[in-house]
Amino acid sequence: MILYCDTSALIKLYLKEDFSEMVHALAVNATAIAACRITWAETMAGFARRSRENPADSNAIELCRKHFHSEWHRYMIVEVNQDLMELAGDFADTFALRAYDSVQLAAARTLQKEITEELHFACFDNRLQKAAKVLGMQTHSSSQFS
Repeated sequence: MILYCDTSALIKLYLKEDFSEMVHALAVNATAIAACRITWAETMAGFARRSRENPADSNAIELCRKHFHSEWHRYMIVEVNQDLMELAGDFADTFALRAYDSVQLAAARTLQKEITEELHFACFDNRLQKAAKVLGMQTHSSSQFS
C-alpha cells in the first residue's frame, strides 16, 4: 500500500497533534509515502505558524523542520505540471475544493493511475476526504476515529 499524505496528514509525522499516532501507524504499514511537491511549502509554512503561535516551542519545531528536511528525499514526490493543474482546476469545480486541496487531490489521482499498488489517501479535511473516496481511494481521516 502506498500512503499519499496531504499536508495536514504529513505534518503529523513531525509535530505531535491529534491523530499523529494514526498517521504514524499508517506510515509504518506503507511500502512508500507519497506527497505532492507543494507539500514542502505548505509543511514549512505550518512549522513557521506553529513557531509563531508557540514561541516556547521554537527549538523543538526547528528540530522537526530539520527532520522533515532530512526525510523529504524518501518520499514519492508527485510533480506539479500543467496536466495536474488542469485536473486540479476540474476537481476544484467538481468537488468545491480550495485551490491547494484540489492540487493535492489531483496529485493523488495522478499517482493512483500510475501505480499498481493500492493508494491510501490521508487527510484531515472532510470535503477533501469525501472527494478522494468518490475517486475510489481508500481514505484515512479524523472522522473515522472520532
